[in-house]
Amino acid sequence: MLRQLQHTGRITNQDLADNVGMATSPCWRRVKQLEESGVITGYQARIDRKKIGLGILAFIRVKIDSHNEEEAQRFEQQVGELKPVIACYAVAGDADFMLQVVAEDLDSFSTFAMEVVRRLPGIKEMQTTFVLREIKPLDVLPL
Repeated sequence: MLRQLQHTGRITNQDLADNVGMATSPCWRRVKQLEESGVITGYQARIDRKKIGLGILAFIRVKIDSHNEEEAQRFEQQVGELKPVIACYAVAGDADFMLQVVAEDLDSFSTFAMEVVRRLPGIKEMQTTFVLREIKPLDVLPL
């Protein structure tokens, strides 16, 4: 059921029930249960970022000065409000956070990185890696 929904989230309940070998009512109840329990967190369209003018995809590795909980939470809250940041991860290793960022072009990315990200609270160091080509972008989870 989850595999089918990942590939075709707009499938009708009848078609989903047929594909997974269930009656429609139990299928609908199961989907609702998966939504309410948080296994299914939403449905969305996949959009080609280049076709909407977002030609730059980059990752910014960030080290912060202080590792106290208050500073980290403040950084996370502010990053969460930045629209060009499409994903942010707390990571282990030689960085504290990894930001996935989109931008129209190199100039707009540069402005965002230097005038917004660099000025976030507690930034000690940042390093950018530009994506040259997406080999296997996030699509579906292996089920």
